[in-house]
Amino acid sequence: MARNARNRPEVAHAEQDPQERQYIGKPSIQHRSEQHSVGIRTVTPFKGMFAAVDQLLKELRSWMKAQGATDAGPFFLRLHVIDMDGPMDVEVGCVVPGPHPGDERVRPGTLPAGQYASLRYSRYALRANRALLDWAKQQGLSWDRWDTPAGDGFCCRYEAYLTDYRLEPKKSVWEVELAIKLADDLPSGAPMAGD
Repeated sequence: MARNARNRPEVAHAEQDPQERQYIGKPSIQHRSEQHSVGIRTVTPFKGMFAAVDQLLKELRSWMKAQGATDAGPFFLRLHVIDMDGPMDVEVGCVVPGPHPGDERVRPGTLPAGQYASLRYSRYALRANRALLDWAKQQGLSWDRWDTPAGDGFCCRYEAYLTDYRLEPKKSVWEVELAIKLADDLPSGAPMAGD
């Protein structure tokens, strides 16, 4: 299914050799429009978080199938509040074509419009996050974030799963796009995609 390159990354297919997909790509900045989503939000310790995420992904896929809901973009893991030594406030979601009412478990939401720093990676999640954070610091960029008693709060920080899980069930070789919304006061001369 085709994706608008500006807002919705194209889903990767499984024909590539998995060894070729283990990488960290080059960071860039893009403007993104608001996107509607549905998701399940939970608080879970960092240790064991990915097992909880896998379970929620299965639940959300089943829910969407039962609802006849159409996805307009990849499934994602959104990090609302990060505390690597404590609870993580996360959401497993999917972009949908327009507003969807959801229910008591699966809630409607949006990925807000704005400038995002992003990069693509496969396998190296922690290294990819560190690479994007370091790059943004070198560029003098600021995140749309705040301190909370529970940890680092983010307006929008997510990892979109670009590989079609029906073709490649092994999550460790999926292509993932990490994207973090930048503060609205983006400095002039910031490196935009295509520069």
